[in-house]
Amino acid sequence: MPMNTSSIEHNLSTNNHAIASMYQQDDAIISFDSPYSLKDLGLGESNSDVGPEQFIDQQIFNIRLVNSEKKREKASLLVNKKYSWRGYSVDERVKTDPNRITLIAETEGNVVGTLTLCLDDKDTKLPADENFGDKLENLRLQRRRISEPSRLAIDDNAPKRVLAALLHIAYIYAHNIHGCTSWVAEVNPRHSRFYKRMLGFQEVEKERTCTRVCAPAVLLTLDLAYMAEQIKKLGGLMEKHGEERSYYPYFFSSDDELGITDRLKAGES
Repeated sequence: MPMNTSSIEHNLSTNNHAIASMYQQDDAIISFDSPYSLKDLGLGESNSDVGPEQFIDQQIFNIRLVNSEKKREKASLLVNKKYSWRGYSVDERVKTDPNRITLIAETEGNVVGTLTLCLDDKDTKLPADENFGDKLENLRLQRRRISEPSRLAIDDNAPKRVLAALLHIAYIYAHNIHGCTSWVAEVNPRHSRFYKRMLGFQEVEKERTCTRVCAPAVLLTLDLAYMAEQIKKLGGLMEKHGEERSYYPYFFSSDDELGITDRLKAGES
C-alpha cells in the first residue's frame, strides 16, 4: 500500500515552541511534548503568506509498538479513515507478522499517526514487490538491504513532530537494528514531491498502477546513509533550523537516537 500524504501535506506549519522535554512513559518507545497548531500550511506555501500561528495547550505524544489486538485495531481504523477519504480501496487490517513492525503515535488515548516498517524476506518479500518487483530485484542484486515504510497515516491536526518521530523510530529499526541500507516506497505521483523535498527520496521508476489500492504510484528509494547524515546534522534543531526546509530538524538528536537504539536492542534481546 502506498504511503499516504493527504494529511501530511497539511502539517507543514512552523512549530514556534521548542519541545520542553523528552522521556519514556509507560510502555512508550519515546514520549515528547508538542503543541497542536490551529493553522497549518499546505505544501508549497511560505510563511509570508499566512498570519501568525496559534497554538493550544501542549500535548504529550507517545510512540508505541503495536503489540496487541487493541492497538492493531486503532492503527487499522486510522489507516482506513485516511486512505478511504482519498478514494483508495482499503480493507486491510494490521496483522501480526515478524517481518512487519507497526508503530503508533497516540495522545490522551487517541491514535494520531501510524506507520508500518516492512522488512525484506525471501518468502513474503515487500509490498512494493507486487507492482515493482523487477526494480526491487535490481536493488537486491546491487546488494542493497531494503525495507519499506508503508501504511502511513497521520491525523490532520498532528504536529510535525509526530511524522518525524514515526519516521525516525522506523529508521532506527531498519538501519540501526536490522542493518538495512535503503528504503523503498510506493507513493502517489502527486505526493512524490513531498518525499523528495522533505526527506531526500529519489524516483527510480515512473508511474505504474498500485493494484492494492487501485491508484497510480511511483517507486522511490532513499539511501539510509544519507538519512543518517541529515539526522546527525539537523536532528533536534526544531525551530532553530534556519532556512532548512526538510523534515530532519524535527527528528530526534543523535544523542537521543543512541539512547532509543540501546533500549530497542535491549528489548529485542
